Amino acid sequence: MRKMFKKAAVTVLAASMAFGMMAVPAMAEDEGKGFSVCIITSTGIDDGSFNQDCYEGIQTFLETHDDCTVTDIKEADYAQLVPTVEKSVGDFDVFVLPGFNFAGIGDIVKNNPDKYFIVVDSTIQDSEGNPVAADNVYTMTFKEEESGFFAGVAAALSTTSGQVSVVNGMAFPSNVNYEFGFMSGVNYANAKYGTSAETVELPSYAGTDLAGNDVGGNYVGDFGDEAGGKVVGEALIDKGCDVIFVAAGASGNGVFTAAKENEGVYVIGCDVDQYDDGANGDSNIILTSGLKVMHSNVTRQLEAIYDGTFTGEDALLGADTDSTGYVADEGRQQLSEDTLVKLSECYRSLKAGEIIPASSTNGYTPDDFPGLE
Repeated sequence: MRKMFKKAAVTVLAASMAFGMMAVPAMAEDEGKGFSVCIITSTGIDDGSFNQDCYEGIQTFLETHDDCTVTDIKEADYAQLVPTVEKSVGDFDVFVLPGFNFAGIGDIVKNNPDKYFIVVDSTIQDSEGNPVAADNVYTMTFKEEESGFFAGVAAALSTTSGQVSVVNGMAFPSNVNYEFGFMSGVNYANAKYGTSAETVELPSYAGTDLAGNDVGGNYVGDFGDEAGGKVVGEALIDKGCDVIFVAAGASGNGVFTAAKENEGVYVIGCDVDQYDDGANGDSNIILTSGLKVMHSNVTRQLEAIYDGTFTGEDALLGADTDSTGYVADEGRQQLSEDTLVKLSECYRSLKAGEIIPASSTNGYTPDDFPGLE
């Protein structure tokens, strides 16, 4: 956990006006009106990664809007996440919902046009599986394969054993994107920079995506299982892996522990700068971190709600909007100067569209994607 949070008390606003199904919610027409925010997560707002970054986006907004409040709700049962939104919808004005498990809130969105919904990592659908787009919902999905790609290049250029890997939580599209992007980056470094790294996959931890396809990789099977994460991490270290990219939420903390207990093993953080989490006595296990910049996008949408400029949208965010990347700041990573130069080259090529890493949806594979040849 990187730091302690201040939690504001909840103030529930008075009843709002009724609007048509696609009407802009009432707050948008009343600039400066305070509102209550609710963030619902499965593993808490202090996971040091995905959920925490979204929560920090809310906290940044609250720093300049003391007439607004936030409440966080933790619901560990994935099957109860959508019902929790439905039970809470009358108590709050704005919902920030991080995670793919909120994809099924379409009916709630349509039935509550006076509420706002900011959904991270998923588009939404109704109870019949139909896509839902509405003026009161902003969904943000990310090109995680880009951040995974940078992690893969960094791993291949930094390994001394020649064995690298990626550990994921569950095989949701975002995690498969990280996996395929990482493998693409390793293959790119091997092809372009003369490395010979191998991505290690343990068949007993292979992932199955939402369509039932075997996507390989190393999946803990949960985002909140630290013990399971440590088991997977130790298994990979036993196979010789000395650089591991961890995209597993709170389960990743177990991989961090395994790395700290084994000399010479480095971890690449995920979603946020996890350097502080890598402290291990006088050393640090974090090589760098692959970034998915959620906090600034959450803040931006809350600001839009507050000033009345909010627009419903299904947004796909990547390096072109500074929403994916890697940590290059001095003192927050342990990459060589040569690796930093090569990553910068990759970043420019990726932004220019010359490199398109494989993802769960773009039809490319880690062995065959634009820019590899």
